[in-house]
Amino acid sequence: MARQPLQVIVIPFRERDSGGYEFAVFHRSDASMWQFIAGGAEDDETAEQAARREAAEEAGIPEGARFCQLESRASIPRTAFSSTEHWPRNLLVVPEYAFAVAATGQELVLSHEHDKVCWLSFEEAARVLTWDSNRVALWELNERLEADQRDFDHLVASVKQAGAIKRGKMKPGRTKQWRGR
Repeated sequence: MARQPLQVIVIPFRERDSGGYEFAVFHRSDASMWQFIAGGAEDDETAEQAARREAAEEAGIPEGARFCQLESRASIPRTAFSSTEHWPRNLLVVPEYAFAVAATGQELVLSHEHDKVCWLSFEEAARVLTWDSNRVALWELNERLEADQRDFDHLVASVKQAGAIKRGKMKPGRTKQWRGR
C-alpha cells in the first residue's frame, strides 16, 4: 500500500460519570511524545476512511463507530514523512484533517505504536499534547461539546441510542429518547 500525502488525527472522547468529557491521549512507544491517534491515507482512501482505519488499528475502535470531521486543519512538512519518493516533487506540505469519535463505553486496545493511553480532561490533555495541531483540534472539539452543538449532541445521542438498542431498551429505528417502561 502506498502512503498518500494526507494525514489524519482522531480524538476519542467520552462522557464522564460526573459530567463533562474526557479525551484519550496516546504516548508513542518509539518517541517521548503524547498525541491523538494519527496516520496517513493509503492508496485511494479518503480522509474519513483513513481516520476510521487508523482508529481501528491503533486503538481497536470499530470502523463503524460514530466519527465526525472537525474543521481544524494543519499542514505538516513533507520532511516529517518517510517513503515520499512517489509524491510530486513540488508537494512541500501535507494536509492534516482532524476527526472526533465518540468512545463512551469503548475499551481501547493499544497497538505497538503506543505504550500508554490516558483519559484526560481538556485542561490535562492540552497540557501534555506534543503537537500544536492536536491542541487546536482538541480545543475545537471541547468547544463544540461544551456548546452542545447539534452535530455533537446528535452524535452523543446516537451513541447512547445504540447502547440502549444493544441492551434491549429501545427498538431500532425509534427516534424518541427512551424514557423507561
